[in-house]
Amino acid sequence: MSIKQITTSKIAYEILKGFEKSFRLYNRITAEAQKRFETAQWQACQRASKERISLYEKSLSETVAQLYELFLPQQQSLTFWQQLKQDFILQLDDHPQFELAETFYNSVIGRIFKHQKIDNDMMFVLPSRCYLSGFNRPRVINTFCTDSTVKSTLQQMFTHYRFNVPFEDYQRDLHNLTSAIKQRLSIRELTRVQRVEMLQSEFFRGRAAYLVGRICFADHYKPFVVALLMSDQGELYVDTLLTEKRDLSVLFGFARAYFMVDTQYPAEVVAFLHELLPNKKHFELYTSLGFYKHGKTVFYRNFLQHLDESDDQFEIAPGIRGLVMMCFHLPSYGVVIKIIKDEFAESKKITRQHVIDCYKLVKSHDRIGRMADTHEFANFRLPKNRIHPDLLQELLDTCKNSIEILDDEVLIKHLYIERKMTPLNLYLASETDADNIRNAIQDLGLAIKQIAAANIFPGDMLHKNFGITRHGRVIFYDYDEICYMSERNFRKLPQSDDPYALDTLSVAPNDVFPEQFEHFIIGKRELKAIFKTLHADLFTPEYWQQVQKQVANGDIIHVNPYPEDAKFPRQALQKQA
Repeated sequence: MSIKQITTSKIAYEILKGFEKSFRLYNRITAEAQKRFETAQWQACQRASKERISLYEKSLSETVAQLYELFLPQQQSLTFWQQLKQDFILQLDDHPQFELAETFYNSVIGRIFKHQKIDNDMMFVLPSRCYLSGFNRPRVINTFCTDSTVKSTLQQMFTHYRFNVPFEDYQRDLHNLTSAIKQRLSIRELTRVQRVEMLQSEFFRGRAAYLVGRICFADHYKPFVVALLMSDQGELYVDTLLTEKRDLSVLFGFARAYFMVDTQYPAEVVAFLHELLPNKKHFELYTSLGFYKHGKTVFYRNFLQHLDESDDQFEIAPGIRGLVMMCFHLPSYGVVIKIIKDEFAESKKITRQHVIDCYKLVKSHDRIGRMADTHEFANFRLPKNRIHPDLLQELLDTCKNSIEILDDEVLIKHLYIERKMTPLNLYLASETDADNIRNAIQDLGLAIKQIAAANIFPGDMLHKNFGITRHGRVIFYDYDEICYMSERNFRKLPQSDDPYALDTLSVAPNDVFPEQFEHFIIGKRELKAIFKTLHADLFTPEYWQQVQKQVANGDIIHVNPYPEDAKFPRQALQKQA
């Protein structure tokens, strides 16, 4: 077919075909999650997660390259692109993933025009139709009757959700779950349960599997998640039951790796999850399922809507100014915008590309609940009248190469968007409750340890580079100095009477002296003393060397997204009181 004979309908078909190939490959990796879980292939889980993230860009590049072989995009009129969108909409009729296909279409148009034409006439800035107002329940939900006992309902559940490995102690797990449900429901609620609804798909992440559902009453429901783990002997056991929305919120948090969820109906899964977690935004739920590109799309729509409904101005973000990133926020909205500065402080021996590579590393790595996820955007536009003059001046002073001032907009050529948290240094400076302070410092040390055990050396561990969530979890968010644990040599501090000995002794660029950490993680004396009491091992090279050995041996850390005291006992049933 010659270029002159190509039609918009044909091009729309090719774009849809590119999306469907991408989704098939995505699902192929996702569908293998249960087998990886059952056979304890934990390193394969991490490889699969990285491969799945990289699939989108590969599929997008292939599709765009094929389109350039069919026609000359830059020579087409606006009418051509408007007709192409309408033809694409027609081909999405009854498509089970039409909302994801629209995002793929946006990516194609964005790639062709280098993200310089964000126009709803040409692409799906707004969705073509609503897809989150309701769902066909039988397609994504299993319903279990509750006419008999709690235990019998659980037996129905485990008859349906089967794994190709034996339970470590099936009767014990039934007992633990039955007891937990009876403790968390009142007698009145227990007699008024109408049904139990559960998502058909299991949720796999790391070394755990989760069953997600809710207990339904006439006028309300109670969400729950059953957490399943594998023992070292390759046997399945129920680790806990989560029923509080706070715990579910953490499970679906922004600092964790994406779930593997095998479904053909992502919108309906997200709609159900949103009913369980109404405080979670739809883009957060899409992202948690691994549809991070569509998460960006839904975020952008939500962001535009919020701009229309608010009138506050973008301001410099609270906290100490970063040496690499310029950070600002809209006080009424829950994200922070980060732009790489044109020049870095003398102490930062890194390049712009190094920073970009670090953020890509975190995107594809297991964040284990301790590293914030980010969305990367190109040519992001903000209304000029919503930017505070002080912020605009600082942007021009520090990020001029990334900023373009238009008539009534400010175009930012490259940025990252991240969930807003309270900087830990500000939290510790304002918090007056001694227990809260101690808990935050304890969690800071745990965060550093867990990040290291996940094969990431945080580099700059100043507490200003950590945030604290509304649930009290400490999260790392400054990535410009991260590297793999194997890239650092943890040494004992050389002994010398000369206070300037380190200037003359042989020190390699990758040498790290943990004994010096106490001087900069936390500066305030009384807070430093608490940190040293709780995490003295972090200041010894032996600790870091041991972690390096564990990582080199292929040990995969599993950090439960719930407290240790929430775990069920694992002793045999007959030994329980």
